[in-house]
Amino acid sequence: MRGLNTPVKQIRRQIFTEIAKIGFYSTDENLIHDIEAIPYKIVEEEAKYRDSIYRERAVASERVRLAMGMSLRPENRAVHLTEGIEASNIDEKYYEPPLMQVIPSACAACAPNKYEVSNICKGCVAHPCMLICPKGAISMVDGYSHIDQTKCIKCGKCKSVCPYDAISHKTRPCERACGVNAITSDQQGRATILNDKCVSCGMCMVSCPFGAISDKSQIFQLAHALREGTEIIAEVAPAYIGQFGEKVTPRKFRSGLMALGFCDVYEVALGADIGAITEAHHYAKEVATGNLPFLLTSCCPSWIMMTQKFFPDMQDNISRELTPMVATARSIKKEHPNAKVVFIGPCASKKLEASRTNIRSDVDFVITFEELAAMFDAKEINLEAFEGEASLHNATGAGRGYAVAGGVAGAIESCLKEYYPDISVHIEHAESLAECKKVLTLAKAGKLKGCMIEGMACPGGCMGGAGTNADIKKSSRALAKHVAASTRKIPPKELEDIQLN
Repeated sequence: MRGLNTPVKQIRRQIFTEIAKIGFYSTDENLIHDIEAIPYKIVEEEAKYRDSIYRERAVASERVRLAMGMSLRPENRAVHLTEGIEASNIDEKYYEPPLMQVIPSACAACAPNKYEVSNICKGCVAHPCMLICPKGAISMVDGYSHIDQTKCIKCGKCKSVCPYDAISHKTRPCERACGVNAITSDQQGRATILNDKCVSCGMCMVSCPFGAISDKSQIFQLAHALREGTEIIAEVAPAYIGQFGEKVTPRKFRSGLMALGFCDVYEVALGADIGAITEAHHYAKEVATGNLPFLLTSCCPSWIMMTQKFFPDMQDNISRELTPMVATARSIKKEHPNAKVVFIGPCASKKLEASRTNIRSDVDFVITFEELAAMFDAKEINLEAFEGEASLHNATGAGRGYAVAGGVAGAIESCLKEYYPDISVHIEHAESLAECKKVLTLAKAGKLKGCMIEGMACPGGCMGGAGTNADIKKSSRALAKHVAASTRKIPPKELEDIQLN
């Protein structure tokens, strides 16, 4: 459902917009009242999507808490909607795990794994489904096939032989989207997230058709800081291209950010350029010489978290170079030591990356493109109406290409070929956590020696991240044009002299 403007996405946009308005305009005296009014603005007189207006408002209330950066309320005791607001009503509020949370009142308790005969069944004479079932779980009932769920072992053989495709495999959408098997069920059959496995990629969130999974936000804190006139500089991930409409050029986008209250705008692709050249040096000095069997890129936090959790013996193979977000933030703070930095991108897991103690001083806020769009709505900023006084000229085509799957490895490869023409380069890349696990398994087995391995948690790369607004195919085509039009194709070798640590 990524890229589709579903009712779930529309409701999220409404919540974020109302929270941004409170950050921009509400006074401390009206704060509690304004927050409590949001569920009634979202759900006015009748329920549209759930069985009652009270349930819809209950779900909206939990969304409000997450959008304020607070956790969900427990189900077994009374907790006021705004309890804990004092800890969120500060600009310095950081994300606290768990980032991804299931809203119990929104979950439909989907069947986690089940094969079921549909009404397409013809009750055929051959009965191949019955013959192939290894447990005798299928019988004929009233002339049609029927699966005894107490005997079924979910092997799927019946589905594979049905000539009418009458047997469906029902799985929970969020569970199906999770590449690390972090979704399970509670005692009531509702989805729950195993935090020791979750890597906060957000694919479960964008795959749930009931909008039962959501992440925390800093949109209120950022809007409040902008209202106070705090010096805040935006660093924008290269995936912003195409996220705010086909007519919104980089110039218009930058002007819109300045109108929102930011003091300046940098491309995160600048940090990607720094990363590309430094990782090229790392590959040449460590992997090509045989000191390391392979090297894992470091820019996707969910990919790194997955490696650390499921392949801990590979931690030494993870690049030690700064991620583009951090490298850009540190370069900004060298020029503007008193400024705060907000990372604006497509990624949910960047929120937790920024909350690490060694990064907090570099990145003060993280919001997604989805949240930024709501901030524009709250301020009634129409990006298409801007003329655009200045564009973004901080990065090369290689750095901007980081936004698509294969772009990181491609940028590093281009640098290697330019600066180390005698070194043979071996590249592998994987997109989606399931594919990432496969490639890491191959690396562990010694089948990817001498490789630079890029992993992206989201299918399609950052352009398909959980916090994006646009269809991935359209936005990827727009990015390709932007990369091709870049004045410089690869970063200059002088970047190796930049010291950001």
